[in-house]
Amino acid sequence: MKILEIKNLNVRLGGTKVLEDINFEVEKGEVLAIIGPNGAGKTVLLKTLLGILPYKGEIKWQPNIKIGYVPQRMDIETDIPLTVAEFLKLRGKIVSDENIKEKLKNVGLNENILKSGLGKISIGQRQRILVAFSTLNDPDVLLFDEPTADIDIAGQESIYKMLHQLQKSFDFTVILVSHDLNVVYRYADKVLCLNKKNICLGTPKEIFNTEQLLNLYGGEKGFYAHKHQ
Repeated sequence: MKILEIKNLNVRLGGTKVLEDINFEVEKGEVLAIIGPNGAGKTVLLKTLLGILPYKGEIKWQPNIKIGYVPQRMDIETDIPLTVAEFLKLRGKIVSDENIKEKLKNVGLNENILKSGLGKISIGQRQRILVAFSTLNDPDVLLFDEPTADIDIAGQESIYKMLHQLQKSFDFTVILVSHDLNVVYRYADKVLCLNKKNICLGTPKEIFNTEQLLNLYGGEKGFYAHKHQ
């Protein structure tokens, strides 16, 4: 079942064409990874899908779709007077104490963190809180914009395993922007190569060959296909 269909999507910002003639589809329960060099328009694409940016073309979501969004980062001052519990309750009427505790458990956090100041917890914990925040309305599809951009390698692996487990457990459809090609290879069902235009679209095995990556990045890009039992 198609959950999203994009046809001839074009986006201009400040008179500059950022995305040109983008076309792709996403099936229910699928993990679509979006890859490309810096400035390729990946974040712009996600924001356009969310209805934040103006566009020409067609964005057709499944009717009554519920969407969750996790940005690259949440820049918080360490002295901000807001606890984790207060932040999560900003979602409004959909939030209950039981709902919050359930979502914290799903992202691997203890409910004791609710009393902590939002600016006092680690970056990795903050990203998990953002994931919990985005799932409070039990969305059908989750959009992730490089969710481990500021986290160390060990923390990145932990976050991606958590996201993968969430997707398996709740059958979310996932649209993920990532710079880590090894993670994309392991977890994505389909890969969209983006550099202002559609460069390639297919399964990780189809996409991750030297010619395709050179065409996308215009130079060397490290990728190693690890075998997993």
